[in-house]
Amino acid sequence: MIFTDSGIILLRQDFREADRMVSLYTREHGRIHVRLPGVARAAGKLKALSEPFVYADYRIYVRRGGVVGTVTGGKLHQVFPTIRKDLKRTALAFHFCELFQRLTPLHQPSEEKFELLLASLTELEYGEPNPAFAAAFTLRLMMLAGFGLDHPVLQISPEFWRRMHEDKLSSLVFTDAEDLLSLAKCNSVCRRFLNRYLSYPLHTLKSFGLEDTEDLHQEHEMPLPDWAPLETASAH
Repeated sequence: MIFTDSGIILLRQDFREADRMVSLYTREHGRIHVRLPGVARAAGKLKALSEPFVYADYRIYVRRGGVVGTVTGGKLHQVFPTIRKDLKRTALAFHFCELFQRLTPLHQPSEEKFELLLASLTELEYGEPNPAFAAAFTLRLMMLAGFGLDHPVLQISPEFWRRMHEDKLSSLVFTDAEDLLSLAKCNSVCRRFLNRYLSYPLHTLKSFGLEDTEDLHQEHEMPLPDWAPLETASAH
């Protein structure tokens, strides 16, 4: 079977002498594993299609009964050059991709998830990163993955909660002391979810204030949910 689908590279790994295995989140097929042959060779034609967080159309061949497809060609849409030139943007992009790798199951497409990742990378390319990027992205992916909270917790105002879930990431610039405290509480929500749900920590977690710190939720009356420690995505 041969098909073409739009996709974004989540992670890559060198394979054998010149090939590369990648995890690809596609619009119509969800998260899949594919092999790009010959990319390590000087004349490798598919190398640009195998770079992290590249957005492209991929032509993929899957043999009957096969699990891993082979990329036979494609067309680049966006390589996000501004992200690649800036360390902070690059770290955020890797964080977004790792979250998708860990929180999305194989072969279960979601147009909303795909658009979230693409829109977030696009904002990161053309907008200015801010301290709320990581938490807002995580809360939105949690919601789409079925782990979101339908109401504010930790005494976060409904308007702040709405903004973190709906406003453009680049517009989430906070200077008011109450808003900064609410952002810290959102980081606490994300951290507790990731610590509870994932069986081992994210490699990109520490840079964004979501690593293990003192539990803010212990200081408030309303506890956070106890998410089950189920590793749905990374087990595949």
